[in-house]
Amino acid sequence: MSSIRAIVVFGLVVLMTLVLMPIQIVATLSRSRLAERLPLLWHAIASRLMRIRVVVRGDMATERPVLFVCNHISWLDIIVMGKALPACFVAKSEVASWPFFGRLAKLQRSVFIERRRHATADHRDALQRRLEAGDNLILFAEGSSGDGIHILPFKSGLLAVAERRIGGRALTVQPVTIAYTRVDGVPALRSQMPGLAWYGDMDLLPHLWGILTGGPIVAELLMHAPVTLDQFGSRKALSSHCRERIVEGMSESLSGRPRPTGGRAAEAGVSAPPESAVPAALADS
Repeated sequence: MSSIRAIVVFGLVVLMTLVLMPIQIVATLSRSRLAERLPLLWHAIASRLMRIRVVVRGDMATERPVLFVCNHISWLDIIVMGKALPACFVAKSEVASWPFFGRLAKLQRSVFIERRRHATADHRDALQRRLEAGDNLILFAEGSSGDGIHILPFKSGLLAVAERRIGGRALTVQPVTIAYTRVDGVPALRSQMPGLAWYGDMDLLPHLWGILTGGPIVAELLMHAPVTLDQFGSRKALSSHCRERIVEGMSESLSGRPRPTGGRAAEAGVSAPPESAVPAALADS
């Protein structure tokens, strides 16, 4: 039965994509705000079909533009964050050439950058142009995906754009923790993380099939307090601060005891569970 459901869900997602692609192309070419709203709709429907429940804790910075600095676990992050955050993704340049997924990334108006150290000035300029146009951006500061438990070192060069003034003011940077806390109605176990995280040399299609045939997933986004580089003096100090907040957020989410982040817990259309309903997520199986 799970295989049949997986095939149906995959077919519906593909059909939805084919229907919305022409609309998104026109919206992008005409520079309409619909080009931002349509991906939010796509991700919301895709997450519902795939039974991914997104719980947001804390308040999102609303004064544009915002650079959301996040940890990275899986291709699932795109759907989770794409549903909750009105922003475009910053992706490595190789993604643009991927079959089909590269086309989707372009239609989401992703910013493609070279992640080599000597390319810092180039990607800083590319990000600045998009931020000055009023676009929020999502940056995976690790530069790669991790195992869903540990946070990799941040590449401070990716935050170089925070050194620039955007619209005459310091760029707002908001650290965001993403964590996958429940699978099939129970806390996610350490042994289940490879089925959620996509990293290393994992093949995409088998991982996708595992998600589609598995149980419902709860993903948490912890919105930490927005900051600017002016508060820290250097991009390295800013990068360290963002990583510290995200590491703390990951620990709190996986322990089932997230601290208040100064805002509320919410999900579009669904109430967030009480904190006591998410006990120790990393208990050994």
